[in-house]
Amino acid sequence: MDDDASAGAFGQLHPALQHHVVNSLGWRSLRALQEETVAPILQGQHVLAMAPTAGGKTEAAFLPVLSRMLTEDWHGLSVLYLCPLRALLNNLHVRLSGYAELVGRRVGLWHGDVTGPQRSRLLADPPDVLLTTPESLESMLVSTRVDAASWLANLRVVIIDEAHAFVADDRGWHLLAVLARVSHLAQRELQRVALSATIGNPDEVMEWLTTGCRAPRRIVNPPAPVAPPPEITLDYVGNLANAALVISRLHRGEKRLAFVDSRARAEQLAAALRKHGTTTFVSHGSLGVDERRQAEKAFAEARDCVIVATSTLELGIDVGDLDRVIQIDAPPSVASFLQRLGRSGRRAETTRNTTVLATTDDAFLRAAAVLLRWSEGYIEPSQPPALPLHLVAQQLLALALQNGEIGRYTWRDWFGEPFVFGDDVLFESPRVLDHLVAEGYLIDTGGMLSVGGTAERQLGHRHFMELLAVFSEAPLFSVRHGRLEIGFVPDEALLVRPPGSAHGPMVLLLGGRSWRVVDVDWSHRVIQVEPTDEPGVARWSGGRSAMSDSVARAVREVLTGATPVHAVLSKRAAERLAYVRGEMAFARPDATTVVVEADGRSKWWTFAGRRANMWLAAMVNELRRDVAAIDDLGIALDLGVDGRAVCATVASINVADIALAPWMNEEAMQNLKFSECLPPDLAKLVVERRLRVDETVRRAIAEPLATHRRAKS
Repeated sequence: MDDDASAGAFGQLHPALQHHVVNSLGWRSLRALQEETVAPILQGQHVLAMAPTAGGKTEAAFLPVLSRMLTEDWHGLSVLYLCPLRALLNNLHVRLSGYAELVGRRVGLWHGDVTGPQRSRLLADPPDVLLTTPESLESMLVSTRVDAASWLANLRVVIIDEAHAFVADDRGWHLLAVLARVSHLAQRELQRVALSATIGNPDEVMEWLTTGCRAPRRIVNPPAPVAPPPEITLDYVGNLANAALVISRLHRGEKRLAFVDSRARAEQLAAALRKHGTTTFVSHGSLGVDERRQAEKAFAEARDCVIVATSTLELGIDVGDLDRVIQIDAPPSVASFLQRLGRSGRRAETTRNTTVLATTDDAFLRAAAVLLRWSEGYIEPSQPPALPLHLVAQQLLALALQNGEIGRYTWRDWFGEPFVFGDDVLFESPRVLDHLVAEGYLIDTGGMLSVGGTAERQLGHRHFMELLAVFSEAPLFSVRHGRLEIGFVPDEALLVRPPGSAHGPMVLLLGGRSWRVVDVDWSHRVIQVEPTDEPGVARWSGGRSAMSDSVARAVREVLTGATPVHAVLSKRAAERLAYVRGEMAFARPDATTVVVEADGRSKWWTFAGRRANMWLAAMVNELRRDVAAIDDLGIALDLGVDGRAVCATVASINVADIALAPWMNEEAMQNLKFSECLPPDLAKLVVERRLRVDETVRRAIAEPLATHRRAKS
C-alpha cells in the first residue's frame, strides 16, 4: 500500500485478504471510503457508507465483512447481500464471487429468475454469502422447501445496497420487517451495512435503518475526490421524434445511455432510433429475463450504440464502458439525476456528463428546476412513507404462513423492541388484526391465528406470490414468440387500440420491435405474437411521479430569472426559456397567483407541488365545483374566480381541519396494496397521512396572492 492511511486500514484486514488485494487484484491503495469503513465494520458497528456512484462502495462493505468471516471463522450462510433489482444482483454476483473465491469462500444467488434445481443445490450446500432481494428472502421464510431456522441460523451480517431505493418506499418498511423476523430466527442482532450515493438526510435514514438495534452506528461519508465539473447540457427538441433524430446524430461512434420516464416511451424511442439506423437496445421492467440479459450483454460489449432505459439502469448495474448519458425530459428528482449522471465518467480521463432533451414546455421547466436545485447542492431527504398499517396486515399473514399459526398476543415478539413499524402503527395494529379475523383472512382458534379462506382465495395464487410482492402492479400478460418470452403487457394493451387500427390484427411494440398478435390465452394470460414490420403500440399503466415542493418552487425561480449555473443551455433551450418566461410572466418570486384567462377560466398557480395542491384544493373546494384538475404547479378554479375570493376562503379555514378522505375514490385505495386487509377508515387514514405536507401548505398560503388577468390575444 502506497499511502500511510490506506496501509493503516489495510493492515487491519485478514492477512489472506491483504495478500490477494495486493497480488491478485493489483490494488496499490484503498479509496477514502474503503479506508474509513474497515474499522467500524470489523468492530461490528452498523454502518451507512456514502460515496458518489462508482466510488467503491461495494468493496468498502464487502472486503471488511469478508475479513470478519475469515478472522472469526464463520461457516454456513453468514452474510446476506440485499439489492432492489435482480439485474443488479446478477451483475454483482460475478464480481463478489471473484473476491470471495480468492480466500476460499462462495457467493450464491437467489431471486425470481433462479431455477428450482439451482435453489436446491444452494440449500444442500449453503454458500457463505447470498445475494437476494427482500421479497425473495421472505419467500424463503414461508417456503415449505426451506428450513428457515436452520438455513439462517449462522447469519451475522446484512449488506443493503442502493439503500436509498428502499427508504422512500413501502419496500423499505417490508425490508425492516423481514430483517426483524430473520434476526428473531437467528437469535442475534444482525450487523447492518447500508450503501448509497444519494441520501440527503443520512442521520435520519441511519436511525430508521437500525430500528430496534443496539450496536453502535457509524455514518461514513468522506469528501468526494476532486474531479472536473460535469458537462451538463439542457436542450429543447419539441417531441420524441426530434429527440431520436438528435440522439442518432449526437456523439456517433460512442456508447450512449438514454433515460426515459416510462416503458412505453422507451419502446417508442428505441423504435425511432432504429429507423435512423442506430444500433439500439432496450431495458425496462416488462422485458423477459432473456431479452434483458441479451440487451445488457450486447450493450456492455458494443461500442457505437444506444441503450434506452427506464430507471432500471439508474442503479449500480455495470453497463460497460459508457461514454454519454442522455435524459429525455426531466429526471424524477435531484437524487435520480445524480444516479444517472454517475453512470458516466467512470473511465480514466473522462468526465461525467448528461444531455437533457426536453420534448415539451412542461418537461423543459421541470428539467431546468431539477438542474437548478442540483447546482445548489440540494438532495431530497429520504422519508419512509407514513403509517404502514397495510404492511402490518401483510406481515401478519406472512408470519402465519411461515409458522403455520401465530399467537394473537405474541406475534409482536417477531418485530423487535421498539416495534419496527413505530408506535403509531402499534397503537392501531389490534384493529388491523381484528379486521383480518372478521373478514376471514385469519382464523382465530383459541388465541392462535392461522391463514383463512379469504387470504387463500385472494392472495394464495402461485404459492401466495401475491402476498409476498409489496408492489401494486396491474395483472400482466406474458408476450411470447413461440417459447421465447419477449416481455409483459397489462390488460389495456389489448383493450385499447391506437387510432386507425380498429380492424385487423393488433400490433404491439415490445423490446423496440413490432409484434403482431396471433393468439390471446386469457385464462393463462399469454399472448402469442410473430414479428412484423407494421407500426406497433406500446401501452403500460403508470404516470410521471409527483413533483416535490422544492422542485416546484424551483420552477417559479426559473420563470422569474434563475438559471442552473453549472448547466449549459443550448441556443434552442435559451430561446425556449425566453418564450416560456414570456408566456408565464405572471409568476412572481415570492407570491402565488390566480390567473384569469380571457374566457373566464381560472387557475391558482401555487408552485407548491402536487401533494400540497391536493390539500390547497380541498381548502378552496367551494371555489372549484365545476372543475377537477390539479397538477404539480397549480389548481383549476371555477370561471371568474380571482385572488380575492381565494384569499377570503383560505383565511376562514384552519389547515389542520382539512381532510382528504371525503374526496378519495377507489383508485386511491387500489394504489395502496393490501388495502382490502384494512378497515376502510384505516386504509383512507394511511393514504391521507402519506399525502400530508402541512409545512408546504402553510408556506403557500402565507405568501401574498395576486390576480393576473390575461387580455384576449
